[in-house]
Amino acid sequence: MKTKLLCRLAFAALAAIATPVSSGSEPNPSQVLHRTVKIDGLDIFYREAGPREAPAVLLLHGFPTSSHMFRNLIPALADKYHVVAPDYPGYGYSSAPSVAEFDYTFDNLANVVEKLTEQIGLKEYSIYLMDYGAPVGFRLAAKHPGRVRTLIIQNGNAYEEGIDNDFWKPVRAYWKERSEENGDKLRPLLTIDGTKWQYTTGVRNPEAISPDTWGHVQPLLDRPGNQEIQLALFHSYGSNPPLYPKWQEYFRKHQPPTLIVWGKNDQIFPAAGAHPYKRDLKNVDFHLFDTGHFALEEDGAEIARLIRGFLDKHTGK
Repeated sequence: MKTKLLCRLAFAALAAIATPVSSGSEPNPSQVLHRTVKIDGLDIFYREAGPREAPAVLLLHGFPTSSHMFRNLIPALADKYHVVAPDYPGYGYSSAPSVAEFDYTFDNLANVVEKLTEQIGLKEYSIYLMDYGAPVGFRLAAKHPGRVRTLIIQNGNAYEEGIDNDFWKPVRAYWKERSEENGDKLRPLLTIDGTKWQYTTGVRNPEAISPDTWGHVQPLLDRPGNQEIQLALFHSYGSNPPLYPKWQEYFRKHQPPTLIVWGKNDQIFPAAGAHPYKRDLKNVDFHLFDTGHFALEEDGAEIARLIRGFLDKHTGK
């Protein structure tokens, strides 16, 4: 009996040593949290991680994805930075009202993101701008230059160069004439083949691209009424090039430190759109990657390393 008691005491002591003590009152700041707030009656979903007192990084996703595109980048930054990645209306886990209930324009997407930053208390932030995230983020930056500490640009345009290729011809036709016929020519981009094309074209190794990407995106695109949402935004994209001179003036006047991490094989926003930033921005850290549109999928670890070094330098952390 004495021997058994000693054994039980020994096992209990070992268990106490091996089990970490947690009060339950000290959350891990690097844990990714999944939150929703009301903005103008819409549920806007966002991912958030990192110490709230740390420099903030606002991650703005592209088409046709959502904050899901940052699922690996967020924890890679969250030990030192306060990271926030929203889903726009019509994307991810945010509300997707019909086109009759919400006017899907880039002005309105930017308004929603602006109100989100104000509601959750982001007073200053760096912005990661990708694809659709570029016209959303540049609207914010031009309107509130004092809030933007740095820019991280990945395959998102602010110049005419790079949106003059074959991909854009049917899109430009839709800007010029918003007809059913012109809209139908863009619907293949909303199919599973179109989605896979975006993720895999231009990559070094297609087997490195997780099917979780289109597995997340396509069911959301296939929701009733969502194709009309996407067509509305295809048309609204035509509102962006006329704003390019305003955004370029913002670059010249305010000179935000800028990191460019661009997939050079992108068939939508090719490398021709990356180089012109160097005309107007004096402090540019410029990198082209041998990959496609969604550069984070193949080169996320290296991009995260560059972002950390860039933010460490320019945000004082």
